[in-house]
Amino acid sequence: MSMLVIVTENVPPRLRGRLAIWLLEIRAGVYVGEVSQRIREMIWEQVTLLAETGNVAMAWATNTESGFDFQTFGENRRIPIDYDGLRLVSFMPLEADRGEGKIAF
Repeated sequence: MSMLVIVTENVPPRLRGRLAIWLLEIRAGVYVGEVSQRIREMIWEQVTLLAETGNVAMAWATNTESGFDFQTFGENRRIPIDYDGLRLVSFMPLEADRGEGKIAF
């Protein structure tokens, strides 16, 4: 069993209801709980089936250097990357910032 956090944006009510079966919704679209790896994988299957055009980030406690791991689903400016075995997040520039001479922060 490990701590699990899921953050959703623009997902259908059906997915939010499904997540509320297994986890506690502490804020709109933010779910927490302690579940087994098997249940975490089943929840992720539901996310990928029901999220439609929304996006989801799921993080859980692990025995890694950082103490956690995560995965994402859907379009978002934050893209997970692997850097020498460490999972980090890279930011994609806004559409307006992709023009010549502009820098995204």
